[in-house]
Amino acid sequence: MFTRVTKVAAIVTCLLTTSLVPAWSAPKSITGPHGETLTATTTVAPANGIIKIQGAHFDETVGIYLAFCVLPKKGSAPTPCGGGINKSGIASISFWISSNPPPYGKGLAQPFLPGGRFVNSVHVTPIVGKFDCRKVKCAITVRADHTRDGDRSYDMFIPITFSKKI
Repeated sequence: MFTRVTKVAAIVTCLLTTSLVPAWSAPKSITGPHGETLTATTTVAPANGIIKIQGAHFDETVGIYLAFCVLPKKGSAPTPCGGGINKSGIASISFWISSNPPPYGKGLAQPFLPGGRFVNSVHVTPIVGKFDCRKVKCAITVRADHTRDGDRSYDMFIPITFSKKI
């Protein structure tokens, strides 16, 4: 049998745990027009959060950009994106993924893993450029890289919202 103190401690622990944990959503997966899949660990992020992104079945001959951006109008490239262009190849804001980049991209672009796969952790913040993602729609985005700049057939979007402060 529980004692009165044990019951109170259990209730307090339960209340603290449920009130301090952000409202994370279940992972979200989408399938693109070429059979590729994109999965985000959550679609609800805390401010300055990290979201793990996994991709599979991507065409390894087509380079892509993975980033957190303002959701574009249909048929438009995603922009602006958090952090802009990742020229160092080491930040967790955006990623260039290509197994066959132009010569200047060697060492900068991350190659696909076998099977057109990748795993990255994208840093997301509520502010992207001059836009507040708590007021406009923002998303984890994938698009064909600059070698296929006008090709919108590789665009994929997983909308992200931000949890309220705890």
